[in-house]
Amino acid sequence: MQKTCISSYTLEQLAEQLKAMGQPAFRAKQIFHWLHQKLVTEFSAMTDQPKALLAKLEEEYYIAAPVIQRRQQSRDGTVKYLFRLADGNCIETVVMRYNYGNTVCVSTQVGCRMGCRFCASTQAGRVRNLEAGEIAAEIYAAQKDIGERISHIVLMGIGEPLDNFDNVMDFLTIISSPEGVNIGMRNISLSTCGIVPQIDRLAEKKLQLTLSISLHAPNNAMRSQMMPVNDAYPVEELIAACRRYQKVTGRRISFEYSMVRGVNDSPATAKELAKLIRGMGAHVNLIPINPVDGSPYSATDAENVKRFQNMLTELGVNATVRRRLGSDISAACGQLRREAAKEEQP
Repeated sequence: MQKTCISSYTLEQLAEQLKAMGQPAFRAKQIFHWLHQKLVTEFSAMTDQPKALLAKLEEEYYIAAPVIQRRQQSRDGTVKYLFRLADGNCIETVVMRYNYGNTVCVSTQVGCRMGCRFCASTQAGRVRNLEAGEIAAEIYAAQKDIGERISHIVLMGIGEPLDNFDNVMDFLTIISSPEGVNIGMRNISLSTCGIVPQIDRLAEKKLQLTLSISLHAPNNAMRSQMMPVNDAYPVEELIAACRRYQKVTGRRISFEYSMVRGVNDSPATAKELAKLIRGMGAHVNLIPINPVDGSPYSATDAENVKRFQNMLTELGVNATVRRRLGSDISAACGQLRREAAKEEQP
């Protein structure tokens, strides 16, 4: 019998499972505490539960508990993990240290099918979606390893979060639960390459998280060259969805903009970008890309990034430059997983 990941259930879903097993209602909250507050990885550690129940849980379920396959620490304190999952697949997770706390960048899929040209995550395609408990377990494993609390989350690792919508929504419910690690929605950022129907679905949830759009170009010709998803959801449709999202949620959107030498870093492009998002009060996060083997793109120089930022500011757009972290440890998404896969080939 194939076991089910018990840590993927929200508290409400867990209560339903235990009720079906004839257990009293209070058991669900107790077990949820063990899984998502005390962060146990073995049923035997749940010392206040009846042995007969634990034996039943052991028989039918497993607890997501990724194993550290590889760990790299940067000079700047960034820690990157290659985690091996129960089925043998590998994913990546990164802990970044800021003055306001520790942020973890989590993966939501094994691989990715979006095909962005500058990203290592997508080069081998998508293998499968991660379950909610597997995403949460990335945070728990990293927190245990560094011995410090994780206070912020970005869903910006391997995979497209909105391509794994239902599991990601369950993960957000679990991770923000007061009965668990209780990381508030305002400390969570979800990044998407722009799947328009799912942006509208997310808007309906009216969550207090920050939605980050991986824009990277202000027009269709340029963006389709960099991101195949633009062929399905062109820039005009994407920006319209962003405006709808803002209207429904009242939340400001952040636009991610990877600076690529000779592609999207000209003054004319800055003007076009400012015009595209005018009136949204949006924030633009300029990203000097980490180099990726096999990608035709290279990072623009720091001076040009600064010029681009200044031009956007002059045009009334709030723009900042993301601190470049972990470039000495292959911190760009997907690089460590790909390196490990090469090593395992006969």
